[in-house]
Amino acid sequence: MVCAIDPVIRDLPRFRNCVSAMNDVLNFFSGGLLSAGPWALVLITLAMTHVTIVSVTVYLHRYSAHRALELHPALKHFFRFWLWLTTGQNTRAWTAIHRKHHARCDTEEDPHSPQVLGIRKVLSEGAELYQAEAVNQETLDKYGAGCPDDWVERNVYSRFTFLGIALMGAIDLALFGAIGITIWAVQMIWIPLFAAGVINGIGHYWGYRNFECTDASRNVLPWGVLIGGEELHNNHHTYPNSAKLSIRRFEFDMGWAWIRLFEMLGLAKVKKVAPKPVVDRDNAKPAVDLDTLRAVFQHRFQVMAQYRRAVIKPVFEQEKARACEATRGFYSRARALLYRDQRFFKSRHKHRLANLTEHNHTLATIYEYRLRLQSIWSQTSRNSSEMLDSLAQWCRDAEESGIHALQDFVATLKGYRVQPAQAGNAAQ
Repeated sequence: MVCAIDPVIRDLPRFRNCVSAMNDVLNFFSGGLLSAGPWALVLITLAMTHVTIVSVTVYLHRYSAHRALELHPALKHFFRFWLWLTTGQNTRAWTAIHRKHHARCDTEEDPHSPQVLGIRKVLSEGAELYQAEAVNQETLDKYGAGCPDDWVERNVYSRFTFLGIALMGAIDLALFGAIGITIWAVQMIWIPLFAAGVINGIGHYWGYRNFECTDASRNVLPWGVLIGGEELHNNHHTYPNSAKLSIRRFEFDMGWAWIRLFEMLGLAKVKKVAPKPVVDRDNAKPAVDLDTLRAVFQHRFQVMAQYRRAVIKPVFEQEKARACEATRGFYSRARALLYRDQRFFKSRHKHRLANLTEHNHTLATIYEYRLRLQSIWSQTSRNSSEMLDSLAQWCRDAEESGIHALQDFVATLKGYRVQPAQAGNAAQ
């Protein structure tokens, strides 16, 4: 009996070691090297995805594509490495595609316009649209100037695109165990979902507009923390070379907060921000002059936004309140038609605007004055003297229109001043 049990007793330590090793393996795959709790995992995941967002908005977008700021070489290398790990994104390809998007925005040549391709396609296939355009050598050659072309870019980042993504997967698995695969998946889908989908899709389809720029871009709220301020898409398309995307007080630009921090640490230097108009209505000139023209031209988007707020909105509400029962239906959802660009109108919108202006002389007048004012700087072939004559005539006609809101707007317009540092810039 003893002889039969003796081999089992002898193998017992070996069995215990085997069980212990298996238990260590299971513990490792359960919690990884960090053994983080559920809430810690959530916070770590959000932190890592946020680093990716900062890399895209600060490095790829505001620095590489638009040169709105300068970055320290060490910070640029870190962003490139992190983007290789989390997106496999090539700097030159992303930059070229984005520059082409601005150059051909909401046209047939736009790589990802929901106005052309449809919102559903851009939302569901945003990443695929990027990949398709990334192999277009003409796009890369024409719009990809000034991007990194060093040894690591040529031999690592561009050559082994998916190696970084695989390495990130291995790192997540080692740090967090089996749940690391889920964390890795969240990291991989973050940019395609928010950047390619929300920004390129919804940002040109739904939302509000501060400025009537020449495309369909819109601001989307309240995603500022999730996508780093990139949701302020209308602001960006109006002032594409600005390092700061927020304009109004309630708008929050997380990317700008990081840029300011980097600047304080000596890692960044802001080159351009959206200009702020200087308006001195109390000391307004009796008539517009070349200085006024330069200020109005430089701040033309703010001028038109002010026209919308100070003229179109109050006059429309006043006329709507005065409307009789027979014509009240013309005012339904029609105010925006008085300041929106007709290029994005559907046939029903044009019909509604025609009915509105046909039945209300005052609204027809302020709409005509908006078009006249906008045409002053849209005709680029005109010189400063011709533009000044047109602006002066517009002001005289507006003052004689008998519409109080127009007259008040002219008084504000005469108060526009060129900032001292910009005094030498001529309207072109």
